[in-house]
Amino acid sequence: MLAFVRAVDCGGFSAAARELDLTPSALSKLVSRLENRLGVRLLSRTTRRLQLTTEGETFYLRAQSILAALDEAEAEVIEANASPSGLLRLYCGSSFGSHQLAPALPRFLERYPDVHLELSISDQPPEMLGENFDVVIRKGQLEDSSLVARRICDVERVICAAPAYLEKHGTPRTPDELLAHNCLWITRLPALRRWPFTTRDGIRTINVNGNVAANYAGTVLQLALAGVGITRLTDVTVGEALRSGQLVPVLADCQHVEPIPLYAIYSGGRHVAPKVRAMVDFLIEEFGHAPWRRSAQR
Repeated sequence: MLAFVRAVDCGGFSAAARELDLTPSALSKLVSRLENRLGVRLLSRTTRRLQLTTEGETFYLRAQSILAALDEAEAEVIEANASPSGLLRLYCGSSFGSHQLAPALPRFLERYPDVHLELSISDQPPEMLGENFDVVIRKGQLEDSSLVARRICDVERVICAAPAYLEKHGTPRTPDELLAHNCLWITRLPALRRWPFTTRDGIRTINVNGNVAANYAGTVLQLALAGVGITRLTDVTVGEALRSGQLVPVLADCQHVEPIPLYAIYSGGRHVAPKVRAMVDFLIEEFGHAPWRRSAQR
Protein backbone atom coordinates (compact mmCIF):
# COMPACT_ATOMS: atom_id res chain seq x y z
CA MET A 1 0.00 0.00 0.00
CA LEU A 2 2.81 2.42 0.86
CA ALA A 3 4.62 1.59 -2.39
CA PHE A 4 1.44 2.27 -4.37
CA VAL A 5 0.72 5.63 -2.67
CA ARG A 6 4.33 6.83 -3.00
CA ALA A 7 4.39 5.85 -6.67
CA VAL A 8 1.31 7.99 -7.28
CA ASP A 9 2.64 10.88 -5.19
CA CYS A 10 6.04 10.83 -6.92
CA GLY A 11 4.60 10.30 -10.39
CA GLY A 12 6.67 7.21 -11.12
CA PHE A 13 8.32 4.06 -9.80
CA SER A 14 11.90 5.34 -9.95
CA ALA A 15 11.32 8.41 -7.76
CA ALA A 16 9.18 6.45 -5.29
CA ALA A 17 11.80 3.68 -5.14
CA ARG A 18 14.52 6.17 -4.21
CA GLU A 19 12.33 7.57 -1.44
CA LEU A 20 11.62 4.12 -0.01
CA ASP A 21 15.19 2.86 -0.56
CA LEU A 22 14.06 0.15 -2.99
CA THR A 23 14.90 -0.70 -6.58
CA PRO A 24 12.30 0.32 -9.20
CA SER A 25 11.68 -3.32 -10.06
CA ALA A 26 11.09 -4.24 -6.39
CA LEU A 27 8.61 -1.41 -5.99
CA SER A 28 6.85 -2.37 -9.22
CA LYS A 29 6.49 -5.94 -7.93
CA LEU A 30 4.92 -4.67 -4.69
CA VAL A 31 2.30 -2.69 -6.62
CA SER A 32 1.61 -5.68 -8.90
CA ARG A 33 1.19 -7.90 -5.84
CA LEU A 34 -1.35 -5.41 -4.44
CA GLU A 35 -3.26 -5.38 -7.73
CA ASN A 36 -3.30 -9.20 -7.86
CA ARG A 37 -4.60 -9.34 -4.29
CA LEU A 38 -7.41 -6.88 -5.07
CA GLY A 39 -8.14 -8.40 -8.45
CA VAL A 40 -8.20 -5.01 -10.19
CA ARG A 41 -5.73 -2.76 -12.01
CA LEU A 42 -4.90 0.34 -9.97
CA LEU A 43 -2.45 2.00 -12.37
CA SER A 44 -2.18 2.36 -16.12
CA ARG A 45 1.53 2.34 -16.87
CA THR A 46 3.05 4.22 -19.81
CA THR A 47 6.64 5.06 -20.58
CA ARG A 48 6.05 8.68 -19.56
CA ARG A 49 3.80 8.54 -16.50
CA LEU A 50 1.44 6.59 -14.28
CA GLN A 51 -2.29 7.04 -14.57
CA LEU A 52 -4.76 6.04 -11.88
CA THR A 53 -7.68 3.88 -12.96
CA THR A 54 -11.15 4.53 -11.54
CA GLU A 55 -10.58 1.75 -8.99
CA GLY A 56 -7.11 3.17 -8.35
CA GLU A 57 -8.49 6.62 -7.50
CA THR A 58 -10.89 5.13 -4.95
CA PHE A 59 -8.21 2.96 -3.38
CA TYR A 60 -5.64 5.80 -3.37
CA LEU A 61 -7.87 8.10 -1.31
CA ARG A 62 -8.61 5.37 1.24
CA ALA A 63 -4.98 4.26 1.35
CA GLN A 64 -3.83 7.82 2.06
CA SER A 65 -6.14 8.01 5.10
CA ILE A 66 -5.04 4.59 6.36
CA LEU A 67 -1.34 5.42 6.10
CA ALA A 68 -1.89 8.79 7.82
CA ALA A 69 -3.71 7.02 10.67
CA LEU A 70 -0.82 4.55 10.98
CA ASP A 71 1.67 7.42 11.18
CA GLU A 72 -0.40 9.04 13.94
CA ALA A 73 -0.66 5.76 15.83
CA GLU A 74 3.11 5.28 15.69
CA ALA A 75 3.75 8.85 16.83
CA GLU A 76 1.27 8.43 19.69
CA VAL A 77 2.94 5.26 20.92
CA ILE A 78 6.41 6.78 20.63
CA GLU A 79 5.34 9.91 22.53
CA ALA A 80 3.61 7.85 25.22
CA ASN A 81 6.82 5.94 25.89
CA ALA A 82 9.11 8.94 25.61
CA SER A 83 10.69 10.32 28.75
CA PRO A 84 9.25 13.74 29.74
CA SER A 85 11.74 16.46 28.89
CA GLY A 86 12.07 20.07 27.80
CA LEU A 87 10.70 23.39 29.04
CA LEU A 88 7.28 23.25 30.72
CA ARG A 89 5.53 26.58 31.25
CA LEU A 90 3.09 26.39 34.15
CA TYR A 91 0.59 28.99 35.40
CA CYS A 92 -1.07 28.97 38.82
CA GLY A 93 -2.99 31.39 41.06
CA SER A 94 -1.16 32.82 44.05
CA SER A 95 -2.91 30.92 46.85
CA PHE A 96 -2.54 27.40 45.48
CA GLY A 97 0.80 28.20 43.87
CA SER A 98 2.48 29.58 46.97
CA HIS A 99 0.98 27.36 49.67
CA GLN A 100 0.63 24.00 47.91
CA LEU A 101 2.24 23.77 44.47
CA ALA A 102 5.68 25.27 45.15
CA PRO A 103 6.44 22.95 48.12
CA ALA A 104 5.48 19.90 46.00
CA LEU A 105 7.47 20.75 42.86
CA PRO A 106 10.82 19.39 44.13
CA ARG A 107 9.21 15.93 44.09
CA PHE A 108 8.19 16.42 40.45
CA LEU A 109 11.66 17.63 39.45
CA GLU A 110 13.30 14.69 41.21
CA ARG A 111 11.04 12.28 39.32
CA TYR A 112 11.54 14.02 35.94
CA PRO A 113 15.03 15.56 35.95
CA ASP A 114 14.93 16.33 32.20
CA VAL A 115 11.96 18.69 32.59
CA HIS A 116 12.70 22.39 33.13
CA LEU A 117 9.92 24.35 34.80
CA GLU A 118 9.01 27.97 34.25
CA LEU A 119 6.38 28.79 36.88
CA SER A 120 4.17 31.90 36.74
CA ILE A 121 2.23 32.61 39.94
CA SER A 122 -0.28 35.41 39.51
CA ASP A 123 -3.85 36.38 40.32
CA GLN A 124 -4.21 37.92 36.88
CA PRO A 125 -5.99 35.67 34.34
CA PRO A 126 -3.34 33.79 32.32
CA GLU A 127 -4.61 35.23 29.03
CA MET A 128 -3.84 38.74 30.34
CA LEU A 129 -0.18 37.86 30.82
CA GLY A 130 0.27 37.50 27.06
CA GLU A 131 2.15 34.23 27.35
CA ASN A 132 1.54 30.69 26.16
CA PHE A 133 1.40 28.15 28.98
CA ASP A 134 1.60 24.38 28.65
CA VAL A 135 -0.51 23.80 31.76
CA VAL A 136 -2.80 26.24 33.57
CA ILE A 137 -4.08 25.54 37.10
CA ARG A 138 -7.19 27.54 37.92
CA LYS A 139 -10.45 27.42 39.82
CA GLY A 140 -13.90 27.49 38.25
CA GLN A 141 -15.48 26.12 35.12
CA LEU A 142 -13.74 25.85 31.75
CA GLU A 143 -15.10 28.18 29.06
CA ASP A 144 -12.87 27.40 26.07
CA SER A 145 -14.09 24.06 24.68
CA SER A 146 -10.93 23.64 22.59
CA LEU A 147 -8.96 22.98 25.78
CA VAL A 148 -8.90 19.91 27.99
CA ALA A 149 -9.63 20.28 31.72
CA ARG A 150 -8.85 17.54 34.24
CA ARG A 151 -10.29 18.02 37.69
CA ILE A 152 -7.63 17.95 40.39
CA CYS A 153 -9.88 18.33 43.43
CA ASP A 154 -12.40 20.69 45.05
CA VAL A 155 -11.31 23.70 47.10
CA GLU A 156 -13.36 24.94 50.08
CA ARG A 157 -13.36 28.20 52.03
CA VAL A 158 -12.93 28.16 55.80
CA ILE A 159 -13.91 30.81 58.34
CA CYS A 160 -11.12 31.03 60.90
CA ALA A 161 -9.22 33.30 63.28
CA ALA A 162 -6.12 33.31 65.45
CA PRO A 163 -6.62 32.09 69.03
CA ALA A 164 -5.25 35.43 70.28
CA TYR A 165 -8.04 37.33 68.50
CA LEU A 166 -10.75 35.04 69.88
CA GLU A 167 -9.34 35.26 73.41
CA LYS A 168 -9.44 39.04 73.24
CA HIS A 169 -12.75 39.56 71.43
CA GLY A 170 -14.63 36.34 72.07
CA THR A 171 -15.72 33.56 69.70
CA PRO A 172 -18.88 34.21 67.69
CA ARG A 173 -21.49 31.50 68.29
CA THR A 174 -23.98 32.56 65.62
CA PRO A 175 -23.58 34.17 62.18
CA ASP A 176 -25.20 37.38 63.44
CA GLU A 177 -22.46 37.82 66.03
CA LEU A 178 -19.98 38.30 63.17
CA LEU A 179 -21.41 41.79 62.72
CA ALA A 180 -19.75 42.78 65.99
CA HIS A 181 -16.36 41.44 64.93
CA ASN A 182 -13.51 42.70 62.79
CA CYS A 183 -13.59 40.64 59.59
CA LEU A 184 -11.00 40.49 56.82
CA TRP A 185 -11.60 39.90 53.12
CA ILE A 186 -10.00 40.15 49.67
CA THR A 187 -10.87 43.46 48.01
CA ARG A 188 -10.55 42.28 44.41
CA LEU A 189 -13.33 39.75 45.07
CA PRO A 190 -16.21 41.77 46.57
CA ALA A 191 -18.46 38.70 46.68
CA LEU A 192 -16.16 37.18 49.31
CA ARG A 193 -17.36 39.84 51.74
CA ARG A 194 -20.70 37.99 51.83
CA TRP A 195 -20.32 34.87 53.96
CA PRO A 196 -22.99 32.14 53.52
CA PHE A 197 -24.41 30.00 56.32
CA THR A 198 -26.82 27.09 56.46
CA THR A 199 -29.93 27.80 58.55
CA ARG A 200 -33.31 26.16 59.06
CA ASP A 201 -34.73 28.58 56.51
CA GLY A 202 -32.04 27.88 53.92
CA ILE A 203 -28.85 29.72 53.00
CA ARG A 204 -28.36 33.04 54.79
CA THR A 205 -25.64 35.53 53.85
CA ILE A 206 -23.90 37.87 56.27
CA ASN A 207 -22.22 41.00 54.90
CA VAL A 208 -19.15 41.29 57.10
CA ASN A 209 -17.25 44.46 58.02
CA GLY A 210 -13.77 45.27 59.22
CA ASN A 211 -11.12 47.95 59.42
CA VAL A 212 -8.68 46.40 56.93
CA ALA A 213 -8.82 44.45 53.67
CA ALA A 214 -6.25 43.49 51.01
CA ASN A 215 -6.17 42.44 47.37
CA TYR A 216 -3.99 39.39 48.00
CA ALA A 217 -4.99 36.29 49.95
CA GLY A 218 -1.49 35.92 51.39
CA THR A 219 -1.73 39.38 52.95
CA VAL A 220 -5.14 38.62 54.46
CA LEU A 221 -3.68 35.41 55.87
CA GLN A 222 -0.84 37.30 57.53
CA LEU A 223 -3.29 39.77 59.07
CA ALA A 224 -5.38 36.91 60.43
CA LEU A 225 -2.29 35.19 61.85
CA ALA A 226 -1.39 38.46 63.58
CA GLY A 227 -4.75 38.44 65.35
CA VAL A 228 -6.26 41.38 63.46
CA GLY A 229 -9.59 39.69 62.73
CA ILE A 230 -11.66 36.78 61.44
CA THR A 231 -11.31 35.77 57.79
CA ARG A 232 -12.72 33.35 55.22
CA LEU A 233 -10.05 31.94 52.91
CA THR A 234 -9.59 28.79 50.85
CA ASP A 235 -8.36 25.73 52.68
CA VAL A 236 -5.32 25.57 50.38
CA THR A 237 -4.30 28.91 51.91
CA VAL A 238 -5.07 28.29 55.59
CA GLY A 239 -4.51 24.52 55.74
CA GLU A 240 -1.02 24.73 57.27
CA ALA A 241 -2.10 27.36 59.81
CA LEU A 242 -5.10 25.24 60.83
CA ARG A 243 -2.91 22.17 61.16
CA SER A 244 -0.43 23.98 63.40
CA GLY A 245 -3.12 25.67 65.48
CA GLN A 246 -2.11 29.18 64.44
CA LEU A 247 -5.68 29.56 63.20
CA VAL A 248 -8.81 27.78 64.41
CA PRO A 249 -12.15 27.27 62.61
CA VAL A 250 -15.05 29.53 63.51
CA LEU A 251 -18.76 28.68 63.03
CA ALA A 252 -17.77 25.43 61.30
CA ASP A 253 -21.07 23.81 62.30
CA CYS A 254 -23.19 26.22 60.25
CA GLN A 255 -20.87 27.54 57.55
CA HIS A 256 -22.25 26.76 54.09
CA VAL A 257 -19.61 24.86 52.13
CA GLU A 258 -19.27 25.91 48.49
CA PRO A 259 -16.90 23.47 46.74
CA ILE A 260 -14.88 25.13 44.00
CA PRO A 261 -13.42 22.80 41.32
CA LEU A 262 -9.69 23.12 40.69
CA TYR A 263 -8.59 22.13 37.18
CA ALA A 264 -5.43 21.42 35.25
CA ILE A 265 -6.04 22.88 31.78
CA TYR A 266 -4.02 22.18 28.64
CA SER A 267 -4.37 22.08 24.87
CA GLY A 268 -6.30 19.17 23.42
CA GLY A 269 -5.50 17.20 20.29
CA ARG A 270 -4.25 13.75 19.44
CA HIS A 271 -0.76 14.24 20.80
CA VAL A 272 -0.13 15.47 24.34
CA ALA A 273 3.54 16.05 25.11
CA PRO A 274 4.95 13.64 27.73
CA LYS A 275 6.00 16.59 29.91
CA VAL A 276 2.40 17.89 29.97
CA ARG A 277 0.94 14.46 30.69
CA ALA A 278 3.49 13.94 33.46
CA MET A 279 2.65 17.25 35.15
CA VAL A 280 -1.12 16.73 34.99
CA ASP A 281 -0.84 13.19 36.37
CA PHE A 282 1.45 14.48 39.13
CA LEU A 283 -1.01 17.21 40.13
CA ILE A 284 -3.86 14.72 40.46
CA GLU A 285 -1.68 12.22 42.32
CA GLU A 286 -0.34 14.87 44.69
CA PHE A 287 -3.46 16.94 45.37
CA GLY A 288 -6.42 14.82 44.31
CA HIS A 289 -7.13 13.85 47.93
CA ALA A 290 -6.84 17.48 49.17
CA PRO A 291 -4.06 16.73 51.69
CA TRP A 292 -4.32 20.16 53.34
CA ARG A 293 -7.92 19.37 54.37
CA ARG A 294 -7.31 15.95 55.84
CA SER A 295 -4.47 17.09 58.02
CA ALA A 296 -6.06 20.37 59.11
CA GLN A 297 -7.69 20.75 62.51
CA ARG A 298 -11.38 21.12 61.71
